[in-house]
Amino acid sequence: MAKWSDRFYTYYAAVAFVFTFAALYPAFLLCIWVPRWNKYGRKINQYWAKTLFSIIFLPVKVEIEGKLEKGKPYIFLANHFSYLDVAMMGFVPGDAVFVGKASIRKVPFFGYYFKKLHIAVDRSRVKSRAETMRRAGLALDRGSSMVLFPEGGIYTQNPPNLVPFKNGAFRLAIEKQIPIIPVTLSYNHVILADQKELILKRIPAKMVLHQALNPTDYPTEDALKQRCFEVIQDQLVKDNPITSPL
Repeated sequence: MAKWSDRFYTYYAAVAFVFTFAALYPAFLLCIWVPRWNKYGRKINQYWAKTLFSIIFLPVKVEIEGKLEKGKPYIFLANHFSYLDVAMMGFVPGDAVFVGKASIRKVPFFGYYFKKLHIAVDRSRVKSRAETMRRAGLALDRGSSMVLFPEGGIYTQNPPNLVPFKNGAFRLAIEKQIPIIPVTLSYNHVILADQKELILKRIPAKMVLHQALNPTDYPTEDALKQRCFEVIQDQLVKDNPITSPL
């Protein structure tokens, strides 16, 4: 049974989310409709995320372990345990295109904005997955970074333990020779658990941007994928020692 304070805070956060999104929606539309302004729409997206988390919702501690070169594209890969994850990835630097599930396109207003500024993929269709990787490759060629969740969705039944990563992001990194930045979202599964009743808890959040993994340092796609998995899982175990089995 959720505490009344957590329930009240959840309602407050939902109202804040809707009102701030509504206030920014005309700016999103302008950036969608004006040719070559998409990147400015994504920049507004980042400011919105930082405002929501840092001022309205809860503080976020961002740790950056390595140097990120300004203007250089990266592939940011994060664990995915909570609906908060997508919004929190707005903290990654630079112009970043997100890859999300096709179902997000059905969300009124938000779905339209997402599919125009980012990439939606239907993982049940091989053609859709191939088109997603093609569009992701084009975005990287234009100098944009990519944000993906290599688990493919919220699938784990036992957070903070990851489920196996899918191959697409690692194949793309090797093909384009783009460094991967493993990202650990340490406490989102506690702040907003993936349960039938979504209740937000006011707990400080944490994001770790790990050292870049250069594809040239790994002999195979599987080796790169395994290393990325280990980096994120090790951080999750470190930050959640009681709930993790290791």
